[in-house]
Amino acid sequence: MKAHRISEILYIVIAVISVKEAYVLWAIRPNKAYLFLGFAVLAIFMYFFRSHYRKKFNRRNQ
Repeated sequence: MKAHRISEILYIVIAVISVKEAYVLWAIRPNKAYLFLGFAVLAIFMYFFRSHYRKKFNRRNQ
C-alpha cells in the first residue's frame, strides 16, 4: 500500500515540475510549453485516478 501512496505523490511532483517548465518556456517556445501543460494535466488526472482506486481498494479490504 505504501507504494501506491508514493506513486500518488510522484504524480503531484511531476505536475508541479511540468507547470514550472511551462512557465519558463512560455515566452521562448510556446509549443513546448503546451506540451508541459499537457503533462501536468495528465499527471493531475493520474493522481486523482490512483487516489480513487487506492481508497476503493482499502474499503474493500476492511
